[in-house]
Amino acid sequence: MTALPKRQQNRIERERRILEAARKVFAETGYSGATMDVVAVEAGLSKPTLYQYFESKEALFEAMMLVERDHMLDAFQHPSPRGMVAELLEFSWAYADTVLRPDMLSLARLIIGEVQRFPEIGHAYQASGPDRLLRGIMDYLDDQKKAGRLAFEDTELTAQDLWGLILSAPRNQALYMPDNPPTRGEVARFIHNGLRVFLKAYSTRSQADIAELERCIGATSRKVRHDS
Repeated sequence: MTALPKRQQNRIERERRILEAARKVFAETGYSGATMDVVAVEAGLSKPTLYQYFESKEALFEAMMLVERDHMLDAFQHPSPRGMVAELLEFSWAYADTVLRPDMLSLARLIIGEVQRFPEIGHAYQASGPDRLLRGIMDYLDDQKKAGRLAFEDTELTAQDLWGLILSAPRNQALYMPDNPPTRGEVARFIHNGLRVFLKAYSTRSQADIAELERCIGATSRKVRHDS
């Protein structure tokens, strides 16, 4: 593989620093409290340099949320040779590991506190984060339906069922009880059961897919024990 030109490498690294700084600032101050000046200082850059990459706070926030969305949808963008069940399990953990991160939970809490006075902040968060993630899930589910693996009538409701089943309860606990976050085992319990229910409801070969899910869960558990 040909190495990228030094200038391009520097640009990629600088953008990564900016987005990491933005995550920290937004998580600590909320949307309304974050400023481009503070992000520039956190990233170790001048404000004019920051504006060369992102023209506004809104554009920076959108880019930051896009990175998180792409990480969560990676399993759907790069299909597994093991098939749909493995992809759904991988997505579920990528989703959980992202939205249960302390910085993402902090950002969500702050935005919840801001939306009453500033409804536009809620709209910006919804459009940049959950709505884009939902669209990616819907695209994946439509592909599985076309391939004959899933059967449903309403794509949006099916996507809402998926993420509601796998993580709604543990995320609510983590969001509103920061002193008592769910353990890894508790999260696994909800993910695994949620996927069983989802496959039973929507898979065209539910028994075989649920059996495959149990194999994937077992393989993951063995790998975790081996690595630890």
